[in-house]
Amino acid sequence: QGQLVESGGGLVQPGGSLRLSCKASGRISSIFTMSWYRQAPGKQRELVASLTSGGTSNYADFVKGRFAISRDIRKNTVYLQMNSLKPEDTAVYYCKTNLGVNDVWGQGTQVTVSS
Repeated sequence: QGQLVESGGGLVQPGGSLRLSCKASGRISSIFTMSWYRQAPGKQRELVASLTSGGTSNYADFVKGRFAISRDIRKNTVYLQMNSLKPEDTAVYYCKTNLGVNDVWGQGTQVTVSS
């Protein structure tokens, strides 16, 4: 099997930055297509960004120009650089990939944007 472990969340002021990390292990390689999702209280989980195995990145409109997804194959880790954070970015952020026909999710990391 495989596992994804997120880290890097925390409390940040509006306009600040955070970098989230998603460490892959087991049968999961960071070269797989990887995605970041988020879920705010009372809302559905939504796709934030994805990075294909070929290196193509895609972003939700609400983060375009502010967030950037990347990978470090040697560290088997995917990152989400978040800049110009807004209070509405407050959510639990999850990374996800596919292993065969199964979705694999991390446990999530809390991001809170507040003054």
